[in-house]
Amino acid sequence: MAPKHHPTPLSGGDRKALAKELGRARAMTTILAAQSSEVRAKGEALIKQADRLLCESWNERMWADGGPIDPSPSVDQAINGAHAWLEIECSRCKARRVVNLATLRHAPTTFVHDLASRLRCSACAKAGRRPPATLLQLSQRARHPDPDA
Repeated sequence: MAPKHHPTPLSGGDRKALAKELGRARAMTTILAAQSSEVRAKGEALIKQADRLLCESWNERMWADGGPIDPSPSVDQAINGAHAWLEIECSRCKARRVVNLATLRHAPTTFVHDLASRLRCSACAKAGRRPPATLLQLSQRARHPDPDA
């Protein structure tokens, strides 16, 4: 975009006033840009905190009520809230395992409770069975070693 053209006034006093106003306007752009980045950083921190609280709330509802609770956080909300691991349990052999949500090949807007029908036990799959997994909770780090890793 081409810079805006301000016609130069004929009188010296008006030229000085225009130069002064242009200097103020340029200084304000710097101040406003700094304020914008500061507010954006605060907003991103608040969104991250909100996502973390949403994950903790969902974990508490899962513990209290059991089953995949709807609504659940989305995969990107869980990752942003530092709960990137999903603990699951095989409904057949009761083997526990953790799944890294960041490595799943699903849209980031997929809700965590929708993953219940898609996740399967790898040990039972080798035996020719494909029972669905039971969702347990979201966690901030892997608590159980992943047998596939």
